[in-house]
Amino acid sequence: MVPPPPGAPPAPRRSPEEADLAPLQRWLRLPRPAARPGVWRTGHVPRPPEDPDRLSDRELHGGALLAALTAWLVWSLYVNTGLFSWVLAPLDWLGARGTFLGPYLYEQLLFCGLLYAFGRLGNAPRLWRRWRPTVLRLWSGRPDIERQDPGLTLRAVAALAAAWVVWELSYAGIWLFWLDPFYGMVPESWWRPEDSTAYTVAYNVYYLLYALLLLALCGALGGWRAVLRRFPPARFTGAEVAGSERERAEVARLTEFTELREGGAGPAAERLLAEVAAGTMSDLDYARIQRAWRTVVARPTELPAFNDAVAESGAGAFVHPSGDRDLPVRAARHDLLTRQVRIGTAVDEERNAYEYRGVDVALDPALLGTSLLAVGPPGSGKTGRVVRPVVESLCLQALTGQAAVVAVGSAASGLGPDAAFDIVVRVGDPAGTHQLALYGAATDTDEAATLLAEALLGGTPAETRDASAALVQLIGPYHAAYGRLPGVPELRAMLDGAPALLATLREDLALAGAHDQQRELDARERASTRLDDPGKPLADRLAVLDRAGFSAGSGTRTFSMATLTHPLRVRVDLPATGHAEAGRIITRLLLAQFTTAVVNRPDRSLFATLVLDDATAAVTAGTVRGLAQLRAANAGAVLALRTLDDVPSELRAGLLGAVGCRMVFAGVTTWDAEHFAHVWGTAWTEDQDITRTPDRTGGIVRKTVRGVRRLFTGRDTTTDSVTVRKVERQRWSASELAHRVPPRHAVLSTTSAAGEPGPPVLVRLG
Repeated sequence: MVPPPPGAPPAPRRSPEEADLAPLQRWLRLPRPAARPGVWRTGHVPRPPEDPDRLSDRELHGGALLAALTAWLVWSLYVNTGLFSWVLAPLDWLGARGTFLGPYLYEQLLFCGLLYAFGRLGNAPRLWRRWRPTVLRLWSGRPDIERQDPGLTLRAVAALAAAWVVWELSYAGIWLFWLDPFYGMVPESWWRPEDSTAYTVAYNVYYLLYALLLLALCGALGGWRAVLRRFPPARFTGAEVAGSERERAEVARLTEFTELREGGAGPAAERLLAEVAAGTMSDLDYARIQRAWRTVVARPTELPAFNDAVAESGAGAFVHPSGDRDLPVRAARHDLLTRQVRIGTAVDEERNAYEYRGVDVALDPALLGTSLLAVGPPGSGKTGRVVRPVVESLCLQALTGQAAVVAVGSAASGLGPDAAFDIVVRVGDPAGTHQLALYGAATDTDEAATLLAEALLGGTPAETRDASAALVQLIGPYHAAYGRLPGVPELRAMLDGAPALLATLREDLALAGAHDQQRELDARERASTRLDDPGKPLADRLAVLDRAGFSAGSGTRTFSMATLTHPLRVRVDLPATGHAEAGRIITRLLLAQFTTAVVNRPDRSLFATLVLDDATAAVTAGTVRGLAQLRAANAGAVLALRTLDDVPSELRAGLLGAVGCRMVFAGVTTWDAEHFAHVWGTAWTEDQDITRTPDRTGGIVRKTVRGVRRLFTGRDTTTDSVTVRKVERQRWSASELAHRVPPRHAVLSTTSAAGEPGPPVLVRLG
């Protein structure tokens, strides 16, 4: 069952047809139109084109009300007084004053002219355009109704007006031809006495038949049947069922498994349809089976296996290796068809782009594939309102076989319960089931040394190339002698120059015949005597890892980024607060390993994501280069920072350029905001300059009034001169980002993996 999101409004009243639908069917019938990057597509209603001369609601409705009251006053004066009797003068000119039909038709034309004139004065067309989507949605219950053809409605309204005119003429006794057939059919005896029962019944029946005939004729001329098909009332059809042929075909594909039937999986489609009707299939089951079917479409030889799996397990087919068919809890609102997670609502104000105002904002792999950088002070909502929903969404997608996620944070971060993950790595916990691989997925000694040097000294002014050369002079001989890479204690001892260990290593290298590696050891021994040798800083950093218990639980299994070719859910808990420096080293190590491993994956079908709840000191020159390559590897990273001061100054511009999605939370400093204001650039806007000058115009009366006003108020009367010009201004200035973003809000800009950018939008989180 698809549970309602937390804090959701009451479910709308549904038609009898919808009441019989299963929750999953109602969810599948929700419209999901194409939208700009970052827009929540489920139930989204595209805004009408922006009106450059748009009036405010108060001005529009107030003007319409004033025009209506004025029109009513003028018509009342004409009907009840002789004040406007001169308007009947054209009847005297035409000689039609003495007839009955002439004044009646003239009054109708006069009424229509009055209605048209005051309707134009009251901006009736603008009022209708503003209220038309709401009225039609209330009538039909369909959120996409404003996309229908307005010409069809105009023709129907014109036919309705013609029917009203004919009815008025007939009812007023002007056109009596329609009564001739009645008097020819009714016996004369029915007329006497007057108003006999037979006469009254016959007259009313004939009256009704005439009305139905008039409605049928005008309905045929006005195309009312087409209007009812286009704008069906909510009581006739489901409120969420699309109207066009293409949309109905898409709904049938989703709810009736027509694609499976056409592809040769008819029995599987029948089984799944029965599961949907019974309510035993969830949205996650549906997304998982759809993903399995896409595999069959790509490889038709898998069709028999697909049919067998569905016939055996139904909605439980192709389940995740963990056996989980859902998460223990969902704290955010998800749509697994579009793979989106809702994080908030764009504020309806002028600082936001018109098409984003008032719409829900969401993140999905198409956006996270360009990586996300979120900057905000503690308590601004980074973890609870962005990081946690993103991790939860990726875990759901991992259960459908579409993603792999590694979430890194402290034990108190609240990235999700243990049951929501397949692997939980607790660094420094001897009772943990897994430990981290020091070298990741690297098998080459040079690559392993480079990754380790990046993690150990990437946050310091030391040169990582010299550190990598020093490490490879020890890792290479150790690997040649023992066939494996050294652990933290062994590598630390060799960097400290332990005589017994190095002597044993030389003997083992001699036995293995690796004389070239002996020369590497000699070179390391000579370099260790220099004052600028990176060996001692490397040993000190390894000692920090050793004290934090990086290698605790040596008998446990090892996790490395090489396993991200499978739909895994991994959470890494960093050491406790007493080992903050070790946590920063591990964060750098994981980021460096991730950017290297996902780029070298042979199979990139899974979307891989690394989420760092605290990326303090994690960004290095190597990881910035790696972040720029993730988009092409179907991978992305989510980096949360308290401030950009946690990034070396020479890397801040490169980091902001490497990520496609940028997010600034309330409470950032002005110097942090300057970087984002510069990245988001400028836009053309209208600027108004108002010049006020003392008013010296008018005669003695106006001057006297101005003098009295100045005497009591102490202010001169001025005239305003307004100059409007187009200027180029920053989309969001540093001052606005630092001081005008309300609490629990953030400014988000997005870029899709296809390269479509989105403007910075002020979002109310939650």
